Amino acid sequence: MPAAAQPGIVQPVDGQPVVLIPVGVDEDALDACLAALEASTPAGTRVWLADDAQAGPRAGAIIDGWLARTRMQAAHTRRTRSIGEAAHLDEALRACGEADVAVLAADARVTPGWLLQLSACLARDPMIATATPWSNAGEAAAWPRIGEIMALDEDPSRLARACAQLPPRHPELPAAVGHAVMVRGSARTRAGGLDAASFHSWYAALTDVSLRLSGLGWRNALCETAFVLRDDEGRASDGDMERLSVRWPAWHARLAQCLMDDPLAGLRARLGQTLARLDTGSPQADLFSLPS
Repeated sequence: MPAAAQPGIVQPVDGQPVVLIPVGVDEDALDACLAALEASTPAGTRVWLADDAQAGPRAGAIIDGWLARTRMQAAHTRRTRSIGEAAHLDEALRACGEADVAVLAADARVTPGWLLQLSACLARDPMIATATPWSNAGEAAAWPRIGEIMALDEDPSRLARACAQLPPRHPELPAAVGHAVMVRGSARTRAGGLDAASFHSWYAALTDVSLRLSGLGWRNALCETAFVLRDDEGRASDGDMERLSVRWPAWHARLAQCLMDDPLAGLRARLGQTLARLDTGSPQADLFSLPS
């Protein structure tokens, strides 16, 4: 980040992930994101709200109010001039060094246990470089149907409880998905970070770094034990998809094949069955009570 913003940066601590939220222009979505984060994330979690000169006055007031009352170790930085989504995220990720970072879309809503489950996913397999939770708008990681955006009226705690009951096998995804993704810091630095010179959007830059990580022997995994809600998918900027096609000519065919074959269909069905069996009064809800 620029020198003037350095005092506000959340300083990573060994072994503790950082939650990085790139602030957008949708104030209502940001408000809902922070409310869900507060309700579903352990106290003391390091959270960085990084604004690439996008938020307006109302969003600034929402952030200030949340910072004043949050249980998190949180900070907010704002650039005076935008440098673009991918460049801004790359700058923030580099400032986190080799800490594991959970990049959370500012219009996403986490469910209980999400961060603990993502951290556990990385801990189970040292070759997992990115861990992506289920989402109702998660492309290859979408539930209940692959590649579709589905409005869900399920209680977030029920979704979380159902996911937590799935065996943690962490199957491969074609690439990480941008609603929420935990990125292993050591893998990210080895891959060279995001290519902000080639891609403007987080959507494309995340796909590109996922494919580079895969080429280096790392894995882009589904964390089937976590769920993060979102109303829409991420979008590529103009020209980004064309640049992806040039660099990775087999990528679009591979993604299309995944969407058609749905190799995770059985796992999707199992999540639905588990959710249907849940009793709203189940004592397992205690598993997701968070320390104050």
